[in-house]
Amino acid sequence: MASQDWFEKDFYATLGVAEDADAATIKREYRKLARKLHPDQNPGDDAAEQRFKEIGEAYAVLSDAEQRKQYDAIRQMAHGGARFAPGAGGNGGFEDVFSNLFTGGGAGGPGMRFTTSGGPGGGQPDMEDLLRMFGGGGGQSPFGQGYGAYGAPTGPRPGADVEATVTIGFPEAVRGDTVTLTAADGERITTRIPAGVRDGQRIRLRGKGGLGDPQAPRGDLFLNVTVTPHEVFGRDGDNLTVEVPVTFAEAALGATIKVPTLGGDLVGVRLGAGTQSGQRLRVKGRGIATRSATGDLIVTVHVVVPQRLTDEARAAVEVLAAEDAETDVRADLRARAARA
Repeated sequence: MASQDWFEKDFYATLGVAEDADAATIKREYRKLARKLHPDQNPGDDAAEQRFKEIGEAYAVLSDAEQRKQYDAIRQMAHGGARFAPGAGGNGGFEDVFSNLFTGGGAGGPGMRFTTSGGPGGGQPDMEDLLRMFGGGGGQSPFGQGYGAYGAPTGPRPGADVEATVTIGFPEAVRGDTVTLTAADGERITTRIPAGVRDGQRIRLRGKGGLGDPQAPRGDLFLNVTVTPHEVFGRDGDNLTVEVPVTFAEAALGATIKVPTLGGDLVGVRLGAGTQSGQRLRVKGRGIATRSATGDLIVTVHVVVPQRLTDEARAAVEVLAAEDAETDVRADLRARAARA
C-alpha cells in the first residue's frame, strides 16, 4: 500500500483502538475482529469480507513499529501540520509550509534550517534542502535511511505480515495435522501443523503473507492455533492425562486394569493393594511425541463407592467396618487443624 493512501485512512478507528494504544492492545483487538469477520465465518457476506481486508491492512501498518511511526507522522501532517497559505508579497509561504511541518515555529527553526539567496524572493528555502526532504539531492529523508518523500520506501516494498487463527481438535494437535486457509484475496494456503502444538501457540510461516512490490519478498503468515478440549484426555506439558474409575475391591486388593490411550488401544496399568483415590500412576512413553521428547500417560485413580449393596456385600463391608473400628482415619486431620 502506497503511503500517500495514509492521508485518507484512520487505521486506529478501523481497529477500534486509541492512537496511543500499545502493541498488545492492537494485536488483541485485531485478533478479536479477525475471528468475527473472517470469510470462513461469513460466507457470501461481501461487507464482512471488505472489513476483514481493512482490518488486515490496518494491522499490517500498526503492528510494525517503523511503519506506525511513519503513519503517525503522515497523519500529523494531514491534520494541519503544514499550512499552504500565501505570504507577504504574494509568495507561496514556504516558511509556513516547512516550519510547521517539522517544528510548528517560524522559518529556520530547529527542525530544519534553510539557506537564503540575495535575489528576488530571498528568504526562500534552498532547493538542496527541499530535495533532502523528499529523499533526493544526496540528503537524508526525515523518516530514516531507505525512505523518500513522506516516508515512502525508495526500493521495492516487501509484503506485509498477516495474522490468522486456526482451530483444530485435540487429537490433531497431538499427532499433527494439515490445514488449508483462505486468504482475504481468495488465495488458498495449505500448511502442516507440527505434532504437539499447544493451545494458543503462534506458528510463523515464512513467505506466506501479503504480496509486496514486484521483485520484493512476501511477508510472513502468523498462525494463532486454538485447540479444542478433549472429553477424556488432558495435557500437562508433553504428558497426556486421564482420570480412571476403579472399584473399592480393585483399590483395596490390587489389580491390573485396562486404561485407554489417545490412539484407541488399551494399556495395562497395575494397581498396588491399598491404592488411594486421587493417586497418580505413570505409563512411560505413551504421552505426546514432539521433535525433542516424548511424554508419558499420567493416570489418576478415582475409587468408586457402590451405591447399592447385596446382602452378602453388605455383610462383608460390616465385617470390614468392625475390624476398622479402632482405626481413626481422621486423627491426623484434626491434629493438623489444631496446629493451624
